[in-house]
Amino acid sequence: MNKIFVLTRKFSISTSQNAIKTVTVIGGGLMGSGIAQVTAQAGQTVTIVDLEPEILNKAQKSIQANLGRVAKKLYKDDPGKIEGFVKESLDRIKISTKVEDSVNSDLIIEAIVEKLDIKQELFNKLDKLAPEHTILATNTSSISVNAIGSGIKRKDKFGGLHFFNPVPVMRLLEVIKSDHISEDTYQTMMEWGKSVGKTCITCKDTPGFVVNRLLAPYSAEALRMYERGDATKEDIDIGLKLGAGFPMGPFELADYTGLDTNKFVLQVMHEMTKHPVFEPIPLLDKMVAEGKLGIKTGEGWYKYKK
Repeated sequence: MNKIFVLTRKFSISTSQNAIKTVTVIGGGLMGSGIAQVTAQAGQTVTIVDLEPEILNKAQKSIQANLGRVAKKLYKDDPGKIEGFVKESLDRIKISTKVEDSVNSDLIIEAIVEKLDIKQELFNKLDKLAPEHTILATNTSSISVNAIGSGIKRKDKFGGLHFFNPVPVMRLLEVIKSDHISEDTYQTMMEWGKSVGKTCITCKDTPGFVVNRLLAPYSAEALRMYERGDATKEDIDIGLKLGAGFPMGPFELADYTGLDTNKFVLQVMHEMTKHPVFEPIPLLDKMVAEGKLGIKTGEGWYKYKK
């Protein structure tokens, strides 16, 4: 990460006409904690909300460790600045187990389980509780943004902000335009994305948005090749890296994102498009049923030391 880039981002948010200074992230998992980290690094106050105190404690520890790594890259030979960067960023992060106490923000980002009914219930609640000016955004990776916000009244202040794991490392942010989003809300979301160090691209509410619409078929075909015995997973990964210039092979990437997430994305994409490339893959279903979800469980397509 570029040192000058990070430092200048701290000031950019205060000069924007539609500046977002306070953010609430609902969901303290890997994605939610990552979003909170980059927000705090950018000089904004952020609250992480999760019903489980253990998840919040884990999120805090993870963020502190990640901030330490970022600080060492920025200030290699200055222990004082390293300590100051970490402390100042952590001081901007609050935690809560109650949504009701955390809605007074300029932007609320949902990063909870990928289930439509649960997301709809949350946004219907947020729509009633949050101040009128608050922008509501979902981090869904594949569910229809319009469907998620179908029950809210402030449809002009609602859209998608799709981050990629690990959030502090991945520079892309997909800004999803819901059918009724206002131009002011859209521009504010774009500017906010840039303020936390992301390169923003725009997509309308189409199945899979940009990245997953293109990535899912490639991943699915790789799994089917392996399932049929056409090639080993190792050779498929090497082939895509050395032959197509991919930074990670499909099996390595699946282990990082989570096999359960991959299965869910394929399921949603199949339901929405009916395209045969997204049909269920028995081998993937078997791996998920066995709890082999990738790095987060210590084993997926490959095994990992804890």
